Amino acid sequence: MRKNRSSIFIILIFLSVVFLSSTLAISQTVEHREKAPNEGQPPQKVMDAIGVKPGMVIGEVGAGRGRYTVHLAMRVGETGKIFANDINERALGFLRERCERDGIENVETVLGKVDDPLFPKGTLDMVIMVWVYHHLDKPIELMKNLIPSLKPGATVVIIDPDPEVEGEKDSHRPTTKASVEQEVENAGFELIRVETFLPKDNIFILRVKTM
Repeated sequence: MRKNRSSIFIILIFLSVVFLSSTLAISQTVEHREKAPNEGQPPQKVMDAIGVKPGMVIGEVGAGRGRYTVHLAMRVGETGKIFANDINERALGFLRERCERDGIENVETVLGKVDDPLFPKGTLDMVIMVWVYHHLDKPIELMKNLIPSLKPGATVVIIDPDPEVEGEKDSHRPTTKASVEQEVENAGFELIRVETFLPKDNIFILRVKTM
């Protein structure tokens, strides 16, 4: 009986070591893949510029596997929350596992639609999209469907490649200042500021138009 117990204990230790090793390997792989894009869009510097603060509730459109989500979650802290949206359930599943692995408890994933992120109504201090806007199939419709989820005075932040720097590489609809102004105006927003300190991207900051 003692030998059986010892064998079971050894097996459990072995499985634990294998699990921890695979988890560490996954974490290191993710961090390696995100190193280059995060150098081009330093999360801390971007969050400072757009005004991400502890306690905020933020909706992220197109969160994917969570490259920016985890940084937003750490910045808003325990009193804040991130609603991470995507139309790809597999990516959101990875994000949920990532948050569980890293002990991040203030992220809730939201499986949305092409034209509606399905964020909860009246809850968000900010919405952010990182390398997402130029891929949207229905940008005006999606932007309109953001409005009910925003608190008064909330901002919407679009971080997208500057076509004058990057050119048209992965989209038939490059994000120029003129195109953003026209599209967001049609959706009920106004462009209030553009930040240009990133080497290859512009940061567009919007608010709902007031009467």
